[in-house]
Amino acid sequence: MSQFFTVHPETPQSRLIKQAAQMVREGAVIAYPTDSGYALGCHLGDKKALDRIRMIRRLDDKHNFTLVCRDLSELSVYARFDNSMYRLLKHNTPGPYTFIFNATSEVPRRLMHPKRKTIGIRVPDNAIAQALLEELGEPLMSVSLILPGETDPMMDPYDIRDTLQHQLDLVIDGGFCGMQPTTVVAMDSEDISVLRVGSGDPTPFNP
Repeated sequence: MSQFFTVHPETPQSRLIKQAAQMVREGAVIAYPTDSGYALGCHLGDKKALDRIRMIRRLDDKHNFTLVCRDLSELSVYARFDNSMYRLLKHNTPGPYTFIFNATSEVPRRLMHPKRKTIGIRVPDNAIAQALLEELGEPLMSVSLILPGETDPMMDPYDIRDTLQHQLDLVIDGGFCGMQPTTVVAMDSEDISVLRVGSGDPTPFNP
């Protein structure tokens, strides 16, 4: 049975955030709010937790996970990008985007695209997600909480608890946080391209 924390969406309670971060460090799989629906997350180096997320989502081993980072300084540890890309990122993060980059050697191999050695990275504009990342001091390994057979992320934490209470360790209730998926932008070559239009404005990334 999963725990259920009701966290204030603008001023998250420090006590609950600390508890959630400690649970992640100890191997928990959590559902948490972002700026584009709820997501599943676990500790960066935890293969067992990663496999549990794969089972919940029914993902094969080719599915790309996303590193959810607090800011650009953290992002630069895991992704390769040039100065012009950095300027674009600076103007558009945090926000509802997933960026595909060439991965650095800091990224665990199991998280990379097996052939292209790329990684998806997010910097969400959500106070709860940001507080959790700050407390953890490192990125969350994450995927959108989209149930098998569905196309949109789950957006009601009570539905999440009722549906997945035996498969999750914690549901963080941050209220409604939008249901559109992120806009996906490929930045793994000199030619930046928008792969999917979602809740983030694609205009800054179109040539």
